[in-house]
Amino acid sequence: MIEIKNLYKRYHNHHSNEWVLKNVNLTIPKGISVGLVGRNGAGKSTLLRLIAGMDTPERGEVIRHSRVSWPIGLSGGFQGSMTGRQNVKFVTRVHGRGDYVDSIIRYVEEFADIGPAFDEPIKTYSSGMKARLAFGLSLAFDFDIYISDEATAVGDKAFKAKAKNAFRDKVNKASLIIVSHNEGILRELCQSGIMIHNGTAIWFEDIGDALKSYHDSLVKGK
Repeated sequence: MIEIKNLYKRYHNHHSNEWVLKNVNLTIPKGISVGLVGRNGAGKSTLLRLIAGMDTPERGEVIRHSRVSWPIGLSGGFQGSMTGRQNVKFVTRVHGRGDYVDSIIRYVEEFADIGPAFDEPIKTYSSGMKARLAFGLSLAFDFDIYISDEATAVGDKAFKAKAKNAFRDKVNKASLIIVSHNEGILRELCQSGIMIHNGTAIWFEDIGDALKSYHDSLVKGK
């Protein structure tokens, strides 16, 4: 379960200092997969980062009663001068899974399917290769809740199918909180939904109702 209490978030810059999220109060139940919907720039990715603990609210709090992943596919934490293999080994040990380092390396190498590049420095990778490596690394660990921001949009058709199947497998053992512009994936993988609109977050028990509310807001233009 995840509790979000009186959460406010904004970014102070020369463009704007308005609230991205304001007075968000939600409880995400255990074992429920949730799709986040809303317009571009509504704050979906911001909420995901806050839930994952990769950003901090200006006010309020996020209380995690479960093991929550970092956003799947996030490649910003890689060390560019280290190889893919070395990065995987490092992350595995940092997360206290040193006893399983060999099996995790094998899983990530097979899943990412980037060939000899696995033993080349990350700084030589394309953005797609880094995303594939990050995707495999995320799924190599067991979490109660997996966070995903458009992760299934990475790679070619074959890799997208592999990503989708991996999500299905995880749903059988854990839950997801996911942002995706692919409504088919949201309907298939999620039971419930959260719509981000004008800085507020609205909970829907049914993902179909969340998508309908999102479409209605587009028609109204507000």
